[in-house]
Formats: sequence, C-alpha cells, structure tokens
Amino acid sequence: MIEWLFAIPAAYQGIALASVVKRVRTVDPTPTQQLPPVSILKALRGTEPGSYEALCTHAEQDYPEFELLFAVGDSADPALSEVKRLIREYPNRQIRFIVRQTQAPNHKVASLIDLAKLARYEIILVNDGDIHVGDRYLKNIVNSLFHSENVGLVTCLYKARATHAAGWFEALGIATDFAPSALVAGFLGISEFALGSTMLFRRSDLNHIGGFEALGDYIADDYHLGLKISKLGKRVHLSTEIVETSLSAATWTEAWSHQVRWARTIRASRGDLIGYLGLPATFATLWSIVAAIGGWWGIACWLFALRLAVGLLAAGPLLNDAEALRHMWALPARDLWGAAVWVAGMVGRKVEWGGRQINLTAGGRIRPQ
Repeated sequence: MIEWLFAIPAAYQGIALASVVKRVRTVDPTPTQQLPPVSILKALRGTEPGSYEALCTHAEQDYPEFELLFAVGDSADPALSEVKRLIREYPNRQIRFIVRQTQAPNHKVASLIDLAKLARYEIILVNDGDIHVGDRYLKNIVNSLFHSENVGLVTCLYKARATHAAGWFEALGIATDFAPSALVAGFLGISEFALGSTMLFRRSDLNHIGGFEALGDYIADDYHLGLKISKLGKRVHLSTEIVETSLSAATWTEAWSHQVRWARTIRASRGDLIGYLGLPATFATLWSIVAAIGGWWGIACWLFALRLAVGLLAAGPLLNDAEALRHMWALPARDLWGAAVWVAGMVGRKVEWGGRQINLTAGGRIRPQ
C-alpha cells in the first residue's frame, strides 16, 4: 500500500512535464501596433563580470522610445562608473542616474521609489541589474501587456550563467527545477507571482497599490508587487521571452547562503508553513532513491525518468540553456542539494542579503534592526 505514496511526486512530475511541453508549443501572439514609450528602472549595487554587457543589452533595444534610469546607494558605488560609460557610448539614448535618497528596509525598493519620481512614462519596466536581454525584448513584453485582456503585469522566466562550479550547480537548479515549478503554478491557476527578472506594468496600477512605498519593507518585493496588482483584478502574464541572469557565487558557501535565503524568503513571504512542508512532494530524485532502497525498482526508474525528462525539456527546448544541458549529469546531486536547502529553509528567520544580515517576520517583512 505504501507504494501509492510515490504517486504524489510522480503526479507532480507529470504535471511539470505537461506544463513545459505546453509552454514550448506556445506561439507568440501577433505583434501589436501599440508601442508606447517605456521607463526602465534599474537599482544597481556593485559590479560583476558581465554587468556592463547586461546594461548594454538594454541600451540596444529595437524599440521606438524608452528611457533608462539607474539608481545607486552612494556616489562611490562602482556601478556608477559603468552607467557613466553607458551614457558616453550610447549618446542617442535617454539615460540618467541618481544617488538614492529614500530610506527603506529594502534598499532596492528605496531606489525604485526615487526612480519612479524621475520616470516620464506610463509604462514601467523593472528588472534586476544583471539581466541580459535580446534586442526585441521590450517589443515582446510590451506586446504581451497589451495583447491579452486584463493583463496588469508581465514577467519572464530566466536562465543563468556562471563561471564557477558552485554557480553552475545553482544555475542547473534554476533551469531544471525552478523554471518548471513556475510553469506548474501557472498550469494550476496560480499566477499572482512576479519574477525580478522582468516586471512590466502601468504606473496607474502601481499608484493604485500605493506605489513602491507599499513594498518598502518586504524582502520579496517582486512577489508582493505581482500579488498586489493581481488583487486589483488584473492578471500576471508569463511572457514567452526568456532572459538571462548571472550568478556570482564563487564558493559552495556562497551558493548555499543564497539558496537558503531564497528558501526562507519563500517560506516567510507566503506565510504558509503547510505549503512549504508540502514541497518535498516535488523531490522526485529523493523519492526515487527511497523507492530503490525499499526494493521498488520499477517505481524508482519511472520516477527518475520523469524527473530527467522534465529537466531535459526545460533546459533544452524551453530555455535553450546549453550550460544546463552540459551539466545534466549532476542533476541527481543538485536535487539532493535542493532537498537539503529545503530543510535549512524550514527553520530560522535570518538571511544574508546585499551584504547585510537581516531578520524576517512571518509575512516576509524585513524586521527593523
């Protein structure tokens, strides 16, 4: 009878497989003629290999009219020199920068509060500082905002690049675990989340939720922005556009710290311990090992075959992530690492973020020090 327990992780992997296949077969909608000007807001902190190239991909957009607005925490931030270089090398683009004045527990949101006051346009795009995009990125996501009915926010899946072993191990999880889980959520009708890789929305909707000020003490500002806009009766739309981020973890300790922060943020932000405790149902590799130990070799093989199929389809046709495909041999170890991260994320409220040690409340707010 206990064998039937393995039906739960098998069912999840089956749904994940169907979700990935459905997304791969999704055809982009016919481009709209409506291409309004866009304000791109980017909060920066420090520099990493490839960060300037990421900024350049935004300046090189094939789009009629947009502005690039940057904010740094202080005038000594090395990111400021990259912005100044961008201004020199792209003199025909509207590019401005400021040094953040607003104070908020979430420093990124504090920068966005100041940038929103500077922005000229109704359509606003926020994405992380290290995001690399294609030259038709703006056209495609703006098309998604206007093409479908009642869309309030457009977000994107992403893949990751890394130069160290710890980083590509983490990137493998993004391609084979995180991306399919985001599609499963949409498949099941859960679509109020937004991803920091892309958040495109209207200023009027931002104003209706109280502006960026309403997000100032949340660690997961992207999740809460999507949630608050969805509560206006608007939909969060997952674009077919895929962007790329950079992972800077040079050591296993750094990668572990990043992953545990993510797990604790998920647990705290959703305020749903029951939901968090249910996540092991998605750990197909772990349960295939348990099945093998129990002597159910057929179940073990089927479970891992499903898991591998999901990973291959997500890394390949979905994300076109050659690095993840190259490292697919490490999938079992990455999945067991993910299970260990889940255990660490189940307890504790302290995380390391942006060079700070911060404590979280049950609702995902940053507790004042």
